[in-house]
Amino acid sequence: MKSCVTIALVPQIKTGPWIYWNDLEASMAKASALGFDGVELFTASADAISPQRVAQLADQYNLQIGAVGTGAGKVIHGLTLTDPDPAIRTQAIDFITDMIAFGAKVGAPAIIGSMQGNVAPGVDHEQALSWLAEGLNTLGQRAEDQGVSLIYEPLNRYETNLINTLDVGVNLLKGLNNKAVALLADLFHMNIEEPSLSESIRMAGSFIGHIHFADSNRRPIGLGHLAMDEVATAINEIGYSGFISAEAFPYPDSDQAAKQTIESFTHYFG
Repeated sequence: MKSCVTIALVPQIKTGPWIYWNDLEASMAKASALGFDGVELFTASADAISPQRVAQLADQYNLQIGAVGTGAGKVIHGLTLTDPDPAIRTQAIDFITDMIAFGAKVGAPAIIGSMQGNVAPGVDHEQALSWLAEGLNTLGQRAEDQGVSLIYEPLNRYETNLINTLDVGVNLLKGLNNKAVALLADLFHMNIEEPSLSESIRMAGSFIGHIHFADSNRRPIGLGHLAMDEVATAINEIGYSGFISAEAFPYPDSDQAAKQTIESFTHYFG
């Protein structure tokens, strides 16, 4: 398993569950000094940062790029894969396609979280799921063509009314036309939705391709009430070998949150 920490690089966003903010090189330098294996980037668009610059910094600081987020497509542009307007769905696919290409240039998968959208008023739930599957089929193939995976993230009920649990996420992935799409197990979302985090992880097993490492209150692990011993046991049991990435609030500040995260990662997985 590999430790990872998030970096938010979207000027329009001032708060949220990312450990480091705004300064890519300074954040990567700090992550490297603490012993993280990688960083997860949240950028405004695929061309907001040069992939060559990202690769150069990753090499300089001996870091991998764990993943790239696509959420700015919704936050800034209002784009989702389940919008009733087919033109907006097409724009969402185009935005994510560009992020897949950006990620591929630095060896990282793209994550689809908030850009999955919601079941809009007046839209049948199955219709929305069909649009989501259609988008994931298209985007999964584009990711596979570029040699990377695509990560789909079930979110809690307060963020989407589409898919909230890992088991439903697994069923979605089983119905897709390609195998390039993996599941993101976000411990914060799971704490809200799953009857048992550890059993859900065991059930999802090899479908899990990325893990978000945050406590019950979305602060760094160890600052909430998550039963992390049980969760860590399940993660080890399924033979997970990917990134465990801190998508958590920078509490009480970025530096202390990063230190808390790497200490927790080392305690459970080191």
